[in-house]
Amino acid sequence: MAARGPERVSVLLPTYNERDNLPLVVWLLARTFSDSGIDFEIIIIDDGSPDGTQEVAQQLEKIYGSDKIVRKLFLFPSGTAYIHGMKYATGNFIVIMDADLSHHVRMDFMYCGKQKEGNFDIVSGTRYKGNGGVYGWDLKRKLISRGANFLTQVLLRPGASDLTGSFRLYRKEVLQKLMEKCVSKGYVFQMEMIVRARQLGYTIGEVPISFVDRVYGESKLGGNEIVSFLKGLLTLFATT
Repeated sequence: MAARGPERVSVLLPTYNERDNLPLVVWLLARTFSDSGIDFEIIIIDDGSPDGTQEVAQQLEKIYGSDKIVRKLFLFPSGTAYIHGMKYATGNFIVIMDADLSHHVRMDFMYCGKQKEGNFDIVSGTRYKGNGGVYGWDLKRKLISRGANFLTQVLLRPGASDLTGSFRLYRKEVLQKLMEKCVSKGYVFQMEMIVRARQLGYTIGEVPISFVDRVYGESKLGGNEIVSFLKGLLTLFATT
């Protein structure tokens, strides 16, 4: 087991058309890490955004320094974007999260709190446990999310309450091993990561989070993503 507590945390932040959200989420992350005394870097992995996100990332690199902001361009699904970003991560713990301000950026809860509490290999934010919740979604999207999570619990029995969330902290070596095992892309990727972690015997801690609908821009969730999720779920059920 690795030593307790990371010396440096790398945040992998995939972006697509996040010009308006990116400055605020980076500022919040930088302030939180600095206030908590945690050394950090933020790796922005942009998917060829046409809205000027890359130019904003360049300005943020100038403001915070290239040791804190790392810019990369990668034109592939989110799962492989994480693989690409991890190549440049220098932290021994890695956080994956969205750039749309949906996630509470209090990293001290996940690192200084839960991770240290149990020396966990993975700490996952959960919307479905304790005082966690979702805000800003209409009834249809809440039902889709709840239904997807219910199906994963019934079919996969993963030992975690929120498989479809994308706010997690990993030991770097654990994330590397899981990346080698996972074959899914898109929305199914997050679910497979937890299932494979259970198979490999990694420890998972959970922290209740408040998930807030994006401030700017539009959600990418649509019919094609739902169909892909169901196909991926059945594939995992048949192969795990």
